[in-house]
Amino acid sequence: MERNFQKIGGVNLVVLLAAGVVAALVSRYAQSATGQVGVVFLGMGFLVAVVSWFQIRLEDRERTESFEFAELRKSASTAALFTQEAEAFPARRAREQFDRYLVPAFTLLLLALQGTAAWLLWRWLGSAPAPLAGRAAIATALWALCALVLFLLGQYGSRLARIERHRLLQPGSSYLLLGALIGLLVAIGESAAWFGFPRIDYYLARALTVVLGLVAIENGISLVLEIYRPRTRDTVARVLYESRLIGLLGQPGGLISTATQALDYQFGFKVSETWLFRFLERALAWLILLQFLVLFLFTSVVIVDPAEEGLLERFGRPVPSRPVLQPGLHFKWPWPIDRVYRFRTREVHTFHVGFVPDPEKDKERTVLWTLPHTKEEYNLLVASRSAPAIGADPAADAQSVPVNLLSVNIPVQYRIQDVRAWAYGHAQPERLLQDIANRVVVSYLVNVDIDQLMTTGRLEAADWLRRQIQDLAQTNRLGIEILFVGLQGIHPPVGVAAAYQEVVGAMQEKQTNILAAQAYWAEKIPLAIAEATNLLSQADGASFEKIKRAAAEAKQFRDQLAAYQASPAVYTQRTYLETFVRAAASARKYVLLATNTQDIIWLNLEDKIRADLVDLPLAPDKK
Repeated sequence: MERNFQKIGGVNLVVLLAAGVVAALVSRYAQSATGQVGVVFLGMGFLVAVVSWFQIRLEDRERTESFEFAELRKSASTAALFTQEAEAFPARRAREQFDRYLVPAFTLLLLALQGTAAWLLWRWLGSAPAPLAGRAAIATALWALCALVLFLLGQYGSRLARIERHRLLQPGSSYLLLGALIGLLVAIGESAAWFGFPRIDYYLARALTVVLGLVAIENGISLVLEIYRPRTRDTVARVLYESRLIGLLGQPGGLISTATQALDYQFGFKVSETWLFRFLERALAWLILLQFLVLFLFTSVVIVDPAEEGLLERFGRPVPSRPVLQPGLHFKWPWPIDRVYRFRTREVHTFHVGFVPDPEKDKERTVLWTLPHTKEEYNLLVASRSAPAIGADPAADAQSVPVNLLSVNIPVQYRIQDVRAWAYGHAQPERLLQDIANRVVVSYLVNVDIDQLMTTGRLEAADWLRRQIQDLAQTNRLGIEILFVGLQGIHPPVGVAAAYQEVVGAMQEKQTNILAAQAYWAEKIPLAIAEATNLLSQADGASFEKIKRAAAEAKQFRDQLAAYQASPAVYTQRTYLETFVRAAASARKYVLLATNTQDIIWLNLEDKIRADLVDLPLAPDKK
């Protein structure tokens, strides 16, 4: 019976190798992501089966060596010869060395392979192609056949390992049962792809990748625990590279048995022997089937949201009697007979031309030309009517093309008006609409001046672009309405934005200097004219004053001469007195009134002291 374990282990590794090769070919033929992840599991199972088979051979050689030594000890003549060398048996030492060094090394290698494979598969699934629906039927049949073979051999090996208590058969048998489960999952994914649900294959592949990562983590924990595991002579250690998680996935019945024992322990009595538990155990399959039946019947009910419209298809063809499902509750045949495709026709949809938006940078309130504010920008050619540079070669300038590079961030918003035209008119209407918008923008930019576009022509350009995109969408029968085309984010490329700003700043500084010179000219010229006019007026006034004064003085002199000739004595005395009055006008005068004295007149012609200092009124004396 012992020799059968080697044969079973050998059959396990051969079957895992053959299943892995067949699965790899079939998965590549059908482009099944789940199948390709399953091939990795089968490859890991093949390595485990090889090590397990080799370990079975070592233990079998050890048992054979022990049996031969026991037979030899029965003979008294040879007993003394082998008693001292019992500890130096080569088969035993080889098995011990294998368990001590090679098994942990293989487990560490298996851990590295599983972790690396899980990381690479997770990255690869982000760009994995969709399964081919036309090849799904053949792939489903082949995977189902592989699953059946793996399940039968895995069940046989697992039961034999449990009955005969041969622990080394269990790792390979667990991988066989896991391969059967993976085959069932791949068949489900291929069937879903055939019915038009290719994303199910992607989700199953993601789930298997997560399981592979968990198995790697479990192997790492097992290696750490093995270091601190107490060693006793009579205790049989568990196989280090055997995964409990794979055993539970391949044999879920063991999980149910473990849960039953946990319930019995938790409640303190045999819960598993009660009538309710036994009834649930017997009717569990029917209850699960009933749940699946209820879920299947629920696929006959469809709820269309207020912002949506639905299209009903029966066996992949539109139903003429119910073309468009409006918001509300609707009934249909169960899946996969009838299927409803929902479209959000009452919402505004947005896509972008010229850039790929970055959700993190969209939160920034200040947008600078010199800093990138999108995930990716595209530079487009735009026309330019700029004058040639001073000192440039006219011949070279005549051959140059007047264009510039410009980064445009143009959001386009639209709404679906005819959902049937949008859904059935083209295979990828969103892609077609984006291509139309890109073509219109590119053709417009090469026919417009960059300065006009970035200053006064934005509103006119946005309206023209909206009308052109709308016309082309109607020509292609997309069934949409273009609501808005924005030209807010137009700027030079980030790499040359600083130089562009310097040129614009220099132009603005030049214009500022020109305006300042014009303002200086407008201020100084009228001021000079006003000053000249003022000087001429002052000169005319002075001239008029001098002439009139000279004429008045001449006339006065003639009048005085006539008066003097008429009476020289009177004129002289009068002139003297008038001069005396004018001269003594500010002098202090004293008048003496005495009759018995000779009059003496004294004239003080000195400067008079200020009146405000000496001519102050005095208050009367108080008696």
